[in-house]
Amino acid sequence: MTQSNYIPWKGYFDYINSVDEFFFYDDVQYTKQDWRSRNMIKSPKGVEWLSVPVGSKTRNRLICEVDIKQHDWQKSHWGKISQYYREAPYFKMYKEFFDDIYIGNTWTNLSDMNQTIIKRISKELLGITTKFDDSRRFNLHGSKEERYIPLLKEIGCTTFVSGPSAKSYLTDEAMEKEGIKLEWMNYEGYKEYHQLYPPFEHSVSILDLIFNEGPNMKEFMNSFKS
Repeated sequence: MTQSNYIPWKGYFDYINSVDEFFFYDDVQYTKQDWRSRNMIKSPKGVEWLSVPVGSKTRNRLICEVDIKQHDWQKSHWGKISQYYREAPYFKMYKEFFDDIYIGNTWTNLSDMNQTIIKRISKELLGITTKFDDSRRFNLHGSKEERYIPLLKEIGCTTFVSGPSAKSYLTDEAMEKEGIKLEWMNYEGYKEYHQLYPPFEHSVSILDLIFNEGPNMKEFMNSFKS
């Protein structure tokens, strides 16, 4: 369970592939200049940020309430992606897929866009069979830890896998009291792959892995290892 991000890095999809059921957690406070509305790609001059222009009234808004006020950014982002990756070995193979995302749709809500892109990449490109759900269905309240536990109990969760950033508020003791085993995602040990514009950078969007390794992309992700 975690917030939806804009075209996330490969580790995000490893997280999804490591669980039976994945919850988007977008009914929490939106944070500016965060992964929710931006991510990195490689360019000839180094790492470059792609940022979605969300509405100015984001203070005290939940992620799921954040609107996208402009639409010319979609053509701009796809233009930069195409420019920087057109020489990548598998760009042509996936061009139509991302043409549809950037040109074939007009996005108006950040959460809806992020979730749709994540689901499509997971299912159509990576073949992930994890079930997707949304925490908004449960009308959660309270502190971060207090919000998690009622949802996990309601769905009958016995093992909860969390990203390491939650270590500041999730504890083994609280989970064990509810009969839930807490496990942490490990994002270490990734292999490097053929990447344009060295030096190599692991933390860029999964777009980089898709265009550079194509059908071999799973070989460079940890959750697909046998």
